[in-house]
Amino acid sequence: MDLEANMVSLVMPTDAPAIKGPPQGRWTQSEWEKLPDDGNRYEIIDGVLYMSTAPGFTHQRIIGQLYKMLGVPAEEQGLGIAIFAPFGVFMPNCNPVQPDFVFVAKSQASIIQERGIFGVPDLIVEILSPGNRAYDEEVKFQAYATANVPEYVIIDSAARSLRLNRSPAQGEYKETQVFDEAQTVAFACLPGIPVLVGKLFEGAPDTTL
Repeated sequence: MDLEANMVSLVMPTDAPAIKGPPQGRWTQSEWEKLPDDGNRYEIIDGVLYMSTAPGFTHQRIIGQLYKMLGVPAEEQGLGIAIFAPFGVFMPNCNPVQPDFVFVAKSQASIIQERGIFGVPDLIVEILSPGNRAYDEEVKFQAYATANVPEYVIIDSAARSLRLNRSPAQGEYKETQVFDEAQTVAFACLPGIPVLVGKLFEGAPDTTL
């Protein structure tokens, strides 16, 4: 469909702009590739276009801590590759999404290509912001479960907690564990690299993002 044909108001709980493109529910990868490189993060779930604006300091600090605590040791041990946004992940009904942090095990490293990850990562992490809570906890929760992402982590800096969702089935995660900042969490794809939750928030005093 001609991108000039429609003006779409993006489905986000923010003052999102109108974007030229097909009606909501009909967006595809080809339309996504034509979107402007304007500093916003655009994602498509079930044909619906979503947008989020540039993240704040706390958000980015947590991503840095994730990469230092998980990504670096995983890559040094030859376990896989860690990638953080902006980088497209193309999965069933997620075409694409741009998670905050992704880990792909060495056994399926071939899904990582120059223009994105074409397949299901072993671990996806999203960091809550005031404007995206429902999106990450509801829309993406169901989308990632439907795509059979084995482990989906939601980090809440305001509560200084980490929620680990596992065992996807029929669009839902059947196992959920919440870890506070005093607890240590280990992921099934990286069992030998435990993470003390509180260290994710070091150097990031602003919990409001």
